[in-house]
Amino acid sequence: MDEFMPMTSHIRKIAFLGDYLPRKCGIATFTCDVLSAVAAEHPGIKCFAVPVNDLEGGYEYPKEVQFEIEEQDLSSYQRAADFLNISNADIVCVQHEFGIYGGPAGSHLLALLRELKMPVVTTLHTVLRDPNADQRRVMQELIARSTRLVVMVERGRRMLEEIYQAPSAKIDLIPHGIPDIPFVDPNYYKDQFGVEGRTVLLTFGLLSPNKGIEHVLNALPPILAEFPDVVYIVLGATHPNEVREQGEAYRLGLERLAKKNKIEKNVIFYNRFVELDELKEFIGAADIYITPYLNEAQITSGTLAYTFGAGKAVVSTPYWHATELLADERGVLVPFSDAGAIAREVIGLLRDETRRTAMRKNAYKLGREMIWSNTARLYRRSFELARLEGAVLSRKSFATKTLDQAPRELPAFRLDHLARMTDSTGIFQHAIFTVPNFSLGYCTDDNARAFILAVLLDELDEEPERARTLATTYAAFLHHAFDPKTKRFHNHLSFDRRWLDESGSEDCHARALWALGLGVGRSPHRSFQIMAGQLFAQALPAVMEFTSPRAWAFSLLGIHEYLRRLSGDRAVSQVRETLMARLMGLTTELPTRTGLGLKKNWLTTTPVSPRP
Repeated sequence: MDEFMPMTSHIRKIAFLGDYLPRKCGIATFTCDVLSAVAAEHPGIKCFAVPVNDLEGGYEYPKEVQFEIEEQDLSSYQRAADFLNISNADIVCVQHEFGIYGGPAGSHLLALLRELKMPVVTTLHTVLRDPNADQRRVMQELIARSTRLVVMVERGRRMLEEIYQAPSAKIDLIPHGIPDIPFVDPNYYKDQFGVEGRTVLLTFGLLSPNKGIEHVLNALPPILAEFPDVVYIVLGATHPNEVREQGEAYRLGLERLAKKNKIEKNVIFYNRFVELDELKEFIGAADIYITPYLNEAQITSGTLAYTFGAGKAVVSTPYWHATELLADERGVLVPFSDAGAIAREVIGLLRDETRRTAMRKNAYKLGREMIWSNTARLYRRSFELARLEGAVLSRKSFATKTLDQAPRELPAFRLDHLARMTDSTGIFQHAIFTVPNFSLGYCTDDNARAFILAVLLDELDEEPERARTLATTYAAFLHHAFDPKTKRFHNHLSFDRRWLDESGSEDCHARALWALGLGVGRSPHRSFQIMAGQLFAQALPAVMEFTSPRAWAFSLLGIHEYLRRLSGDRAVSQVRETLMARLMGLTTELPTRTGLGLKKNWLTTTPVSPRP
């Protein structure tokens, strides 16, 4: 147990917000890795992801992704905030990088953070030394809205304090996590890449012009003059943003440069995004890793962290992360854009195997502190501190999303009989003329209908105080009717408050879902939104086993209402697609089922087998 870790934890659910695999970018890889590491190290905590989409239609995400944000759609961020609040997450862990969120300098993210009701731990992948006005404004509010801040190098901590006046007490230094790769002889991996017997130089990561790979290509001729068996592997697809804007111009330019330098036989381009298991093998095969980046202000580099932690000899330009990580004989620094210096240092390391091996061991030793299991424990400590400190900001309540409707030429609403039919438990099933019939008790069906009515009356501003009071009673009935063991709703409740059934019908369950979905999507009151959202999430999975078409239809009505507010919820959207397909599939079966056409009550009486 970490000495700073509380003995008991109340954290049960953590949301990770940022890009996510299979999107091809460093932040997506990091978010996926840190979520997986925390989930593996702390199995009692449920971890889920809320990624940002830069493409229309998003990506084929894995199951842990529960909600999606559209990068340039401000309302999508507000809906995501509603979802996170309703999901009852204890902590939101934000991955921040300029360029992945919409709005000026990524300011759309702030609209989400302003609405959150739980502590926020923000990992800063970039800390700018000279921000423009928009970037400074976003950073300062991001710092203020975050309960704790995570940086990966000491320089990041100093810059936050000196440039942005961030309180030092809220900053946590957590190194970039790395996979636990064994310290092995590179020759063990080389044969599978066809480079056995050769010396391998490696650079990997998404390609773009700021990577400086052309300087390594210019350094190769003098290296090859002394070590002709050297092969330089450039591993990674071109960055998707670069492809969209410039196509493959940068990669093609590198290939032309290799031909110009007459080193085609000594350069291998692997133009693809590799998964972790394959990446480990590429790293394992490398004798020297080179990061020739051109930008000093790069405060984190996942590619450097991975290879350094694997115990590789590294030659790098002096960007901020490399300067700190490669100090004390853990690597070699060369000036920016200096092919001659790269050649000189690579040749020096290849000549001196003793020095190269010592450098590898120094790096590998420090790297043991960076493996993902250790990083996960440090994040857990940051999450616990954030929970203990609480949400120190005064955050707004849900923004009320009203519907402006034209006046109707209808009689005034009168709720007298509805109030007479409702006691502290719920609405009665039946009446004798205008007198409630106690003997027949209550049912979930009618309380679901009554809750729908009360929420709609509140939305229309018709006796809103009375409507809200009634809605509270009906919501309490629905909550009591749900059995958390069976994940189904009871239906019939006697006047003396005894359930008369083990489980209600499929239609009863689905009508309750309709009511709950409407509570999420239309009620302006946070208590209804959260209660209804949490109960909706527990009750929805049962629908996938239902066989009643009418129950499917009621469920779809509830899903439609739910998605009015939380349109990025992937799990709910997937259920919607399945139920829609089942209902549409019935249209081709009706004539054969009835002979002449649809029987009058077929949909209410005839179950059918569910479709996948």
